[in-house]
Amino acid sequence: MMRLYGTPPTRALRAIWLLNELDLPHEIVPIDLGAGEQRTPQFLALNPAAKLPVLVDGDTVISESAAIQLYLADKYGDRFVGGRLIPDTPEDRGRMYHWLFFLMTEIEAPLWRIALHNFIYAPEEQSPAEVVLARRDAARMIAVLEQHMQGRDHLVGEGLTVADFNAAFTLDWAREEALLDDAPALRAWLAAMYARPKAPVTIAEGFAALQASATPSEPAEARN
Repeated sequence: MMRLYGTPPTRALRAIWLLNELDLPHEIVPIDLGAGEQRTPQFLALNPAAKLPVLVDGDTVISESAAIQLYLADKYGDRFVGGRLIPDTPEDRGRMYHWLFFLMTEIEAPLWRIALHNFIYAPEEQSPAEVVLARRDAARMIAVLEQHMQGRDHLVGEGLTVADFNAAFTLDWAREEALLDDAPALRAWLAAMYARPKAPVTIAEGFAALQASATPSEPAEARN
């Protein structure tokens, strides 16, 4: 059985969504970041970068959430009802990769900068000015994707691809930062994606579950 190291509300949600959609048996292995479990010798043997998520499929170890999505779609995509999640033609595959890289570098990167300077970095390292710039950069690129999605049900072609499942998590993150207020097409598309029967929890739901499970001596934010 596959093992996925990492739990909601982290980027592990990208992998969890594909595991659900492909109906793949798997075990979720929680890693307590607040306790430093990502820096144990056992975990560093899986990912020396000490980052989540990590997928272990037999002897194969894959890290980076988008890479895990592509791996699952490539190896097990024939289990997906409605297509293989990776387009058949080089042209559509190129378009899918375009949006995957766009999402990771142009939208997720500033979202991560916001998180770093809002609560991940130590207070003396945080920069409110950097948050303002990151929000501006993310909003500009979200506007590009909003324009692309006018009249579309999918990012590429006529069916769901890995890019759609990557975008759903990324845009849910943007929604948490109130960056979709001027993107009605993306808000409607996102609602449709999370209405899918096998959709994972949203980021907000993941944080709520963490808060509910945290003990009085262990605040939920220490576990992210």
